[in-house]
Amino acid sequence: MDGMHFRARAPLRIGLAGGGTDVDPYATKRGGAVFNTTINRYAYCTITPTGDHSMSVHSTDYGKYEAPLDGGPLTLDGNMDLIKAVTNHFGVTDGFKMFLQSEAPPGSGLGGSSTVIVSIIAAMCEWQNIRLTGKEMAQLAYKLEREDIGLKGGKQDQYAAVFGGFNFMTFGETVNVNRVRIMNDTINELQYCSLLCYIGHTRESAAIIESQVDKYNKGQNEDALDKTKELAKSMAKSIERGDIRTAGEILDESWTYKKQFSNKVSNPTIDKMYETAKQAGAIGGKVSGAGGGGFMYFLCEYDRKYYVAKELGKLGAKVTDFMFEPNGVVSWRYPND
Repeated sequence: MDGMHFRARAPLRIGLAGGGTDVDPYATKRGGAVFNTTINRYAYCTITPTGDHSMSVHSTDYGKYEAPLDGGPLTLDGNMDLIKAVTNHFGVTDGFKMFLQSEAPPGSGLGGSSTVIVSIIAAMCEWQNIRLTGKEMAQLAYKLEREDIGLKGGKQDQYAAVFGGFNFMTFGETVNVNRVRIMNDTINELQYCSLLCYIGHTRESAAIIESQVDKYNKGQNEDALDKTKELAKSMAKSIERGDIRTAGEILDESWTYKKQFSNKVSNPTIDKMYETAKQAGAIGGKVSGAGGGGFMYFLCEYDRKYYVAKELGKLGAKVTDFMFEPNGVVSWRYPND
C-alpha cells in the first residue's frame, strides 16, 4: 500500500428546484423534494500513507493541520472536523498525509462542504479497501456532517455528490434518488441557455438555514416550502420533456417562494442582479444553495445569454464556465513517484 496516492473526486451541484425542502424538520414532517444536477467543478481528496501514526492535512481553503492518531478519537472542535469525523468513523490509526482542494470557495452555494466530505470518505474507502454502496456513502456523509459535527443544512448535497447527474430526490423517513432520463439534445439546449455567475459575498449558510427553520417552526413559511416542493416536480417534468422555457418560468416562480423561506435569502445586491438579468433576457434564476451570496444560476433566451452576462458583469458578477457532469464520486489509486 505504501508508495501509492489514494484519490477521490466528487462533483459540486446546482439545485434547480426544491432546495430548502430537504432541510429538517420540514423534510421529515412534510416530505421534501429536490431536482438537482452536478457540474464539472469538483472537490478533490488525496491520501498518502506515511508509515507513522499521525495525520498531516493541507487544505487549500482551510490551511494546515496535524494531529497524532494513536490517542483515541479526535476531538470535533470546529477545526478540520470533516477530516476528523471520517478518520474517527473508520478508526484510522495508520499515519497519512491528506491534500484537499475544492473548485468552489466555502459558502458559495454549490454544496461545498458535503462534496468535500464525500471525497474524503471515498478516498478513505479506496485506501482501506472498504466497499460502500452509493446510498451507504451518502448516508454516512450526511450522518457525519449533520449529526456528528452538527453542521446545519439539508440532505440533497451528499446524495448529489455521490450519485451525480440529473436527479429528482424525495426526502422523508428515507431518501429516494431517481435519475431523470433527459435526451442529449435537451441537455445541450439546457447547457446553451444556462448561465452561472459568482457574485461574491460568500455566506455562512447555517445562519440562513437556522432562520428558515425558525420561521417554519413558527408556521410562517410552510406554504412557500409546499409550493417549492411542487415546483421541483414540475421542473423535473419540464426538462424531461425538453421544455426549457417552462423550466425557466418555474425557476422564476420558485425564486419568489425561496425568498419567503427567510429574510436572509436575498439582499439588495442580489435583488438588483436578478432584476438586471431579467431585463437583459433571463427567463428565471436563483441564488444557488441557502442564499445570501455565492453563485447565481439563470436560464436565458439562447440569443440573450451574452447580454445577460454582460449586464451582470457590470455589476461585478463573474461568469463561470461549466458543463453538466453525468457522474458522481470516483476514486482511484496512483503511484507515488
